[in-house]
Amino acid sequence: MALLKQQNDLLGDAALALSLLTRLPIKIDDAGYARSAQAAWAYPLVGVVSGIFSCIAVWGAVTLGLPLWCAAIGAIAAGVIVTGAMHEDGLADCSDGFWGGWDRAMRLLIMKDSQIGTYGVLALFITQGLRFGAIWEILHHENWALTLIAVHIASRAVMPAVMSALPHARESGLSQTVGHVPRAAAVKAASIGGATLLLGFGLSGVALCIVAALAAFGVASLARAKIGGQTGDVCGASQQVTEIALLLAILAGE
Repeated sequence: MALLKQQNDLLGDAALALSLLTRLPIKIDDAGYARSAQAAWAYPLVGVVSGIFSCIAVWGAVTLGLPLWCAAIGAIAAGVIVTGAMHEDGLADCSDGFWGGWDRAMRLLIMKDSQIGTYGVLALFITQGLRFGAIWEILHHENWALTLIAVHIASRAVMPAVMSALPHARESGLSQTVGHVPRAAAVKAASIGGATLLLGFGLSGVALCIVAALAAFGVASLARAKIGGQTGDVCGASQQVTEIALLLAILAGE
């Protein structure tokens, strides 16, 4: 019975993570959402799903005889559709707030505004350009599917660590609703991400783990300095920055 309960908890946490971080039609009852903080360990598993969707988009484009640059755009588009651009929105909001506000209160107000500003537009233009170029290059290699899925997983593995290390910057929002992520859940998520990089890239995975940790630490440090903590936008920004840092690091290590 204990084993069955543990299996149910694992499946429930995975479903909960998917319902929070994607637009997939997964329904969770109120009792299930009470485990939101504990279920944060499953965020890397969401990367398996989003990564597979991106690979399917690439495979479809290649099968149709489209050039690899079309396949790269398809990979990005598939990820955006599955997640509802949640993480991209977080990056844009953080860019607008962190550099558009003069103090903590103004920065948080700007981040909550549904309109996008100059900093947000430029941040998306630069990061999506880097992501497109990196994926385009990676698609020239035989192990492109492994790389895409691994990066999707590892970039989501840092989010619970950010949520665990920093206090909530505001008293509302998605991150506040989830609650404070226990250190054990953050460590478990990081372990999944690290194991994925090590299994996928061997000794090079050690360097990639360091890159992921530094990217997440950079975002977390900036958030602490600018708004005194983390929000859902900060978590999304950490995923985006980490994903792009990993893609570029993989290319640089070739």
